[in-house]
Amino acid sequence: MHIRDIFERDPITFSFEFFPPRSDEASAQLFETIAHLERLKPSFVSVTYGAGGSTRERTHDLIVRIQRETKLTAVSHLTSVCHSRAELEAILDRYAASGIENVLALRGDLPRDRPDHDRSRDAFQYAEQLVRFIRERGQAEGGRGFGIGVAGFPEGHPECPNRLKEMDYLKRKVDAGADFIITQLFFDNHDFYDFRERCELAGIRVPILAGIMPITSKAGMMRMFELALGSRCPAALLRAVERCADDAAVARVGIHWATEQCGKLLDNQVRGIHFYTLNRSDATRQIYENLGVVDSDGLRRGSAVAQR
Repeated sequence: MHIRDIFERDPITFSFEFFPPRSDEASAQLFETIAHLERLKPSFVSVTYGAGGSTRERTHDLIVRIQRETKLTAVSHLTSVCHSRAELEAILDRYAASGIENVLALRGDLPRDRPDHDRSRDAFQYAEQLVRFIRERGQAEGGRGFGIGVAGFPEGHPECPNRLKEMDYLKRKVDAGADFIITQLFFDNHDFYDFRERCELAGIRVPILAGIMPITSKAGMMRMFELALGSRCPAALLRAVERCADDAAVARVGIHWATEQCGKLLDNQVRGIHFYTLNRSDATRQIYENLGVVDSDGLRRGSAVAQR
């Protein structure tokens, strides 16, 4: 389903993000995990993307399999790094032929196996250019083309210390043709509310989905902040984690914190919640149950959630 139709159907969207494993066996296991999420009826699921050859192909294969073998709407991440224009066209052609209607357009980071890659050789240096390319390609072919998402950073982009310019860059991505924004993870909702207000002041009117990642272990928390450069851990959350005797207790704290975040976001008219799962669905399912959004389709999208 096209993302515009999803936003028209769902007053509040709930979505999950996964990353492609490094082996075929692990990919098969992840597909089973994703398929089991069908009963939760998420608005969509997304799969991250690496520019490296094997990772890239596993993303493609997993997205196509989700589209063909489940009733879930699949959104594929697509990065411009390490890609020529012809390569990007081939990827989009494959997705279109497989019935995939939505992508998350990102600049992307250099793959670990290509640290010396010369980015000047890439077709596009910035996500804005990739968005415009995808949008113009769709317009040339007629119809709506792909639904396009882009990234937003409530706590600030780690490579852009000037928060005013950062918002200008986001506005340019939206003006280039983006349909929605998914934020980087955050743990203090005030950062999201401020970001949403600044988007409004900048004239950004597309839906903004809040990125949430529940903490499930102390080691996982450390990895999380290594990946999400610039994100901060509120002192209250840090104190709660430090009190935990083991990772089972950490998971309970993390799920409780994320549940409270989501409940307050719903109270404040969030347009959607996007869960970074780290390929584990247990914590997300528990948050769903805590919020009361899994019993039926009406409860999941309707009055019980909207009236919190």
